[in-house]
Amino acid sequence: MAGSHGGSPKSWLAVIVILLGFTVGGVALCLGPNWTFFWVGAGIIAVGGVIALMVDIFSDVIIDAPRVPMDQGNS
Repeated sequence: MAGSHGGSPKSWLAVIVILLGFTVGGVALCLGPNWTFFWVGAGIIAVGGVIALMVDIFSDVIIDAPRVPMDQGNS
């Protein structure tokens, strides 16, 4: 994935688990609120955070060279 900001599949796994937790918690708040499902969502977020720490998500950054717009680079 050179030249993009995509990250690795292991980092995306952590992001998807955290997003799933936010979705469960958000739906739970809209349905009542249903506090049991809200806390289940919070637990899923915590599991996603542990996964993120295990795969060292913060070191998974792809830095590109600065981009120069076409009209400024050819002057």
